[in-house]
Amino acid sequence: MKNIYVTQPFLPPLTEYVDFLEKIWSSQVLTNNGEFHKKLEGELEKYFGVSCVSLTNNGTSALVLALEALNLTGSVITTPFTFIATSNSLVWRNLRPIFVDITSDDFNIDTNKIQDAIEEDTSAILAVHCYGNPCDVDGIFEIASDNGLKVIYDAAHAFGVKVNGKSLLSYGDLSTLSFHATKVFNTFEGGCVISHSETLRKKINNLKNFGIINETEVVEIGLNAKLAEPNAAFGLLQFSYLENIFERRKMVHDYYSDRLLHTEWIKLPHIKKHVYHNYSYYPVRVINENGKNRDFLYEKLRDNGIIARKYFYPLVTDHEIYKKYAQPDKLEVSRKVADEILCLPIHTNLSIDDLNRVISVIKNA
Repeated sequence: MKNIYVTQPFLPPLTEYVDFLEKIWSSQVLTNNGEFHKKLEGELEKYFGVSCVSLTNNGTSALVLALEALNLTGSVITTPFTFIATSNSLVWRNLRPIFVDITSDDFNIDTNKIQDAIEEDTSAILAVHCYGNPCDVDGIFEIASDNGLKVIYDAAHAFGVKVNGKSLLSYGDLSTLSFHATKVFNTFEGGCVISHSETLRKKINNLKNFGIINETEVVEIGLNAKLAEPNAAFGLLQFSYLENIFERRKMVHDYYSDRLLHTEWIKLPHIKKHVYHNYSYYPVRVINENGKNRDFLYEKLRDNGIIARKYFYPLVTDHEIYKKYAQPDKLEVSRKVADEILCLPIHTNLSIDDLNRVISVIKNA
């Protein structure tokens, strides 16, 4: 019995990638803003409908660069229900995270609780479009404007997502993406920062290249966060497959939803009508009922070779290194969701037989 994993990367035909590699071998340019790097930035700008994309070697680097580029200080409002990289990027920049609870419907930061969490030294809001579900971008914009705060969106899950026909990446001062192998669009490892001015893009590009602007001048205390040519080429190759990738993932999403609809102890994900989704995850909430809970189902699936994941459990604030920042009495929804959440397998390689196997284990649990 083969294992069914929560995700697998989309891999185009190897022969097509070899054609790109041959061009790289011929040019002997492996990194430092090469031909494929420039082309990928241009393709992403067209696809997202934004003016400034800066490629990076991973999504965490993109977050660190975004925070540095905005010269943030003091504290930053953020969410505890996320991958650890979101919070780590703040602490790496010597910023103090203030964790705000989430909503129970889209798992994003609760806009209604942000205002009361703002402190005298708060400089920004770092929100996450969790599972590709758009945050309340209008509400966050209003709060940020009223309080003089910057807004950064961790959009690691949100490649291709649109709200009312507009790219989700158009919102905020900066957005960051991850192109890790687990994402709907990948460059093996990679990421990018989306900015909205040439001045900010130039600063980000300087920061990701050690702060070097020419052979004799260093103008920023930067790091090496450049994307290599083989990674950029792999990203370019995927553009012709994007529509198929989204269609396949939507098929998996709809297949689960149709067949699990009346499973009373499973709460299914909901896609809002005005959102064009990328179906990056299939998160269900397992309601504790008659001894059936999330961990019970997780183990049943594992026993049958189905590797679901508890994204995101535990909460960031439950890790020992973050407990000093936590205010547990203010994170009640986050706690409940973290104890109930389970992401089912969703990717382009799943067959109908695979999906039926997952559904059968759930229904027979």
